[in-house]
Amino acid sequence: MEENKDKGREEIYSERVRAGKRTYFFDVKSTRSNDYYLTITESKRRFKDDGFVYEKHKIFLYKEDFDKFLQALNETIGHVKSELLPDVDFSQFENTEQEVEVSDDTELKWD
Repeated sequence: MEENKDKGREEIYSERVRAGKRTYFFDVKSTRSNDYYLTITESKRRFKDDGFVYEKHKIFLYKEDFDKFLQALNETIGHVKSELLPDVDFSQFENTEQEVEVSDDTELKWD
């Protein structure tokens, strides 16, 4: 049913952030009247029955709320970093996952 909600909406730009078992998608889409909005989707892979399913949660963010959303997000993250976890070195979490393209005939070896 969720696929039908975006029917007819053109995707303009997309960024993906992999975070462990979760992946976050930041997608810019256009409306029929050539306006733009952002969807933020959290996708989490879960085991169900004999295979995997993807549980998705989506937020729609409209241009009039961009600045308020960004300000609240920055303030909240800043509070956690400076007030709740001041001794954590957050730089240790940078570049923890790198995408690697491997062709079908490449053999991977682990040391």
